[in-house]
Formats: sequence, structure tokens, C-alpha cells
Amino acid sequence: MVQARSKRGFAAMDRQKQREIASKGGQSVPSEKRSFSKDPGLAAEAGRKGGQSVAPQSRSFSQNRALAAQAGRKGGEARGSRPPTIPVQRVG
Repeated sequence: MVQARSKRGFAAMDRQKQREIASKGGQSVPSEKRSFSKDPGLAAEAGRKGGQSVAPQSRSFSQNRALAAQAGRKGGEARGSRPPTIPVQRVG
């Protein structure tokens, strides 16, 4: 016979309380670092750091241009299948 598990902790809270707690995670990060979409320079910097952490011989795209081109085409095709996003204007 399987016993029902009682809800405890986060699961026992009402939805509003869960949302309140969950939103604090995003608020703890400074706004300028919340999203790469808001700061392309920050995204580029993170990409460079990630690339530098991999040995050159392990970077498959740097070793195989055909593979890089294929991945780029695949990404472009996938992007083309979605509706365009509406640009967001920043205020301030």
C-alpha cells in the first residue's frame, strides 16, 4: 500500500507565497546582469570567457568549419520558423 505524502515546506505554501519567494531570486541579481538580451556586450564577454575555458584542440567549431557552418544554418532555419519578436524600447 502506498502512503500519500504530506506537503511540507515550499509545496505546502499557497501559490501567492510561492510566487513571492520565487521572485526574490531574480531580484537579487543587479538589473544590468539579469539578462543577456538587455546587454549584448555582457553576452559577448560571457561567450568569450566560456570559449577561453576550453582547450583549442577541443573547440570543435574552430577545428571544423563545415560543422560550424552547418550549425549556423540550422540555427538560422530554426529562428526563421518562429514569429519575429517585437523589439522592446528602453525607457530612461
